[in-house]
Amino acid sequence: MASSNPKSSGSGKCPICGRATETDYRPFCSRRCADVDLARWLSGGYAIPARADDDEDGESTEPAAGSNEDDPDQAH
Repeated sequence: MASSNPKSSGSGKCPICGRATETDYRPFCSRRCADVDLARWLSGGYAIPARADDDEDGESTEPAAGSNEDDPDQAH
């Protein structure tokens, strides 16, 4: 038996406004909320902040803990 509202997915809430999601716009409830989300992505609203101690390739620029590179008495 088909549901009375085929567009309502009933599988969650819209991450923008909290209303029930619609199948055509899932995970959003409407075209408007989908466009709001897209605008946030394009404007950098969802950017992940970088840490200052990360190198360009993501490697840490500091020596590893327990490293004794500066200790001349340390045997290698």
